[in-house]
Amino acid sequence: GVGVGAAWKAAEVEEGSTVAIFGLGAVGLAVAEGARMRGASKIIGVDLNADKFELGKQFGLTDFINPTTIGDKRVSEVIKEMTDGGADYCFECIGLASLMAEAFSSSREGWGKTVIVGIEMHGSPLVVSPYEIIRGRSICGTYFGGLKPKTHISLLAKKYLDKELNLDPFITHEVGLKDINRAFELLAEGQSLRCLIWMDGCK
Repeated sequence: GVGVGAAWKAAEVEEGSTVAIFGLGAVGLAVAEGARMRGASKIIGVDLNADKFELGKQFGLTDFINPTTIGDKRVSEVIKEMTDGGADYCFECIGLASLMAEAFSSSREGWGKTVIVGIEMHGSPLVVSPYEIIRGRSICGTYFGGLKPKTHISLLAKKYLDKELNLDPFITHEVGLKDINRAFELLAEGQSLRCLIWMDGCK
């Protein structure tokens, strides 16, 4: 719910807009799904793992940037080239202050909005230029994607049942309870988005 909510409620992504997502783990891909659901026209994913692009296409990803393949350019420069000036909405889904600043720099002057979804655990300060804020860019954090559990979770469940929300591809693996350690290994290795754990005798 966090990623979908970040695009749906926290950012309120508008139809036809451009979106850039830093980090394509389960949360970042959920942001892509939320942006797709809201009608974004271009959804750019940024990740070091090139395999995430094919996976992300299932959630509406239209373009991909691997920072290791763009030479001396900054990711923000590439995004500005791809969007003719900057993305309307940027999402940081990793939790690195440096990437939060880069996401902010990737947003469009005048109205670009950056949403911080990742949790920064190192105590690093976020440094942005006041001038860029004065020029119309904004930045905010989000808790639980801006969703109100009492009302929004049931709405998301209905969207899923009505086939408006694509969640099935997030379940990349299934294991029995006795193999639960394997589920954690798959997650740590970056091979799994979400792993379904079956209780013994239930499948």
